[in-house]
Amino acid sequence: MQAIIEELERRRQAAIMGGGQKRVDAQHSKGKLTARERLEILLDEDSFEEIDRFVEHNCVDFGMDATKIPGDGVVTGSGTINGRLVYVFSQDFTVFGGSLSERHAEKICKIMDNAMKVGAPVIGLNDSGGARIQEGVASLGGYAEVFQRNVLASGVVPQLSLIMGPCAGGAVYSPAMTDFIFMVKDSSYMFVTGPDVVKTVTNEVVTQEELGGAITHTTKSAVADLALENDIEALLSARDFISFMPLNNREEVPEIPTSDPWDRIENSLDTLVPANANQPYDMHELIRKTVDEGNFFEIQPTHAANIICGFGRVEGRTVGFVANQPTVLAGCLDINASKKAGRFVRYCDAFNIPIVTFVDVPGFLPGVGQEHAGIIKHGAKLLFAYGEATVPKITIITRKAYGGAYDVMASKHLRGDLNYAWPTAEIAVMGAKGAVEIIFRQDMGDAEKIAAKTKEYEDRFANPFVAAQKGFIDEVIMPHSTRKRVALGLRKLRTKELQNPWKKHDNIPL
Repeated sequence: MQAIIEELERRRQAAIMGGGQKRVDAQHSKGKLTARERLEILLDEDSFEEIDRFVEHNCVDFGMDATKIPGDGVVTGSGTINGRLVYVFSQDFTVFGGSLSERHAEKICKIMDNAMKVGAPVIGLNDSGGARIQEGVASLGGYAEVFQRNVLASGVVPQLSLIMGPCAGGAVYSPAMTDFIFMVKDSSYMFVTGPDVVKTVTNEVVTQEELGGAITHTTKSAVADLALENDIEALLSARDFISFMPLNNREEVPEIPTSDPWDRIENSLDTLVPANANQPYDMHELIRKTVDEGNFFEIQPTHAANIICGFGRVEGRTVGFVANQPTVLAGCLDINASKKAGRFVRYCDAFNIPIVTFVDVPGFLPGVGQEHAGIIKHGAKLLFAYGEATVPKITIITRKAYGGAYDVMASKHLRGDLNYAWPTAEIAVMGAKGAVEIIFRQDMGDAEKIAAKTKEYEDRFANPFVAAQKGFIDEVIMPHSTRKRVALGLRKLRTKELQNPWKKHDNIPL
């Protein structure tokens, strides 16, 4: 018995050491933590329970049978974050460069299967050189097995990917199918083909960071949602993020105790909207003054900043917020904003997270580039997402709601449950100047008449009352009472039941 215990301890130690001290030191020298160190930060203390610690690869080609390390380059298991169950895998770059083998993939698939059975989020810490070349198609098959589980888990349990090192080739598609991706600046990258291949094929010279670094993917491509400074910040952000999430699509949102009064009055909001209709203001202020303790977790803050998406809490319960941002492109909807918000709305709907929408939108961004790049179809994604969503939806128009963009931004016509407007709201087909130039085109030479007609149009439509008279707006509310109205509305809507017609699945305009 003693011999067996000693052998067990030896094998455990071998698994813990991974690729050995020299490779651990190399990982640290790059400013990166090891796979197990990352899990210690991500999970509650002493909550991690590892499985498949002793799994080894089954490859016999190219001398691989002589080199086997317990765990085979990935640490898998479960633990808790703030006492709530999550399943995790953490790739170990010190073992075969974290490359994915058939057994490595089987370990990841096992924890994903377990997460689906019990209904718990899956968090992947990616740090891998890609497919293990020595295994050939077996490694590719392993990737596909993981991909299939990403698809089946989508909308069932939250999936979060942290890219904490290289992620190239087929490896990028598993994170791409998860719900959110966090990257680490200067030490992580994602691309299908690396700089060397790009140079060979297209003769373009580009660095890894320029091609697929954290800044690139959180500003230009929108592949990733957040770019964090280092491993620790990324892991702590993941903990914070998971605290907002329900465990699965059948659970209610988590509830965190708060001392922030539900009926808190914010008098400063009464002067948030400037007197000059063309002057911008920061919609973040409204969001922060509506949520509990001003705590707002924004998603994709540096991409399509003309729309704001993120999570906050009202009365301790998670709420998804979507808001036009007047300081960027005057809050216009464009292709990137529509895709960003559309996917966010669909995520909230999949996981029973109520959606609060703050509207100040002068319309869709005009231009040849936008039209030729397909703004019609991309804009329809956001329209489709709001129209499909069955979760509680509260909409507040703060200033402009013009044209088709009024419809798209969670209007009453898209089954908005509570649609409010501030007294400063303007709901119309378009701005007064453009409307008058069309309606009274024949009088364009008469400046005095045009000015009078513009004033008439403004008096008629530069207010929320026409829409309120038609029942499209449920109430005109004072800005200072926004939090109170949102809190009351969400309370009433907790027992909302609404189902879409039966279908295998929809056909959203992709």
